[in-house]
Amino acid sequence: MTPRDTAGIERAAAGAALAVPGVAGLQPGLRHSLAVAATRVRRAAGSTTPSPEAGIRAERTPRTGAWVVEVRCVVNGNRRALDTARDVQERVRSTVEPLVPHSGIPEPVTVVVIVTGME
Repeated sequence: MTPRDTAGIERAAAGAALAVPGVAGLQPGLRHSLAVAATRVRRAAGSTTPSPEAGIRAERTPRTGAWVVEVRCVVNGNRRALDTARDVQERVRSTVEPLVPHSGIPEPVTVVVIVTGME
């Protein structure tokens, strides 16, 4: 698994999460926010808008080969946050599972949804 593959999984997960009714947007985690800040310091001009993938973190567990996809999202008040989070979890899982590399048997994908705010 290369960083490029991980980025593709994160892009797909971001698109799936953003397509769920009730999701207002994705919020970057601390690690991504620090990386963006460091990039801005090195580069005078840059985009202040985080990429959609900024609220997604995907990684493969070395010991088991399982994938963990973390989705940090902001939801709107039109739906219950719990319902939106469950829908995000299902949609991201169904989108990502076909994309993860298989070595003979399907590898499990765990999707963790963190609601970071409401609009």
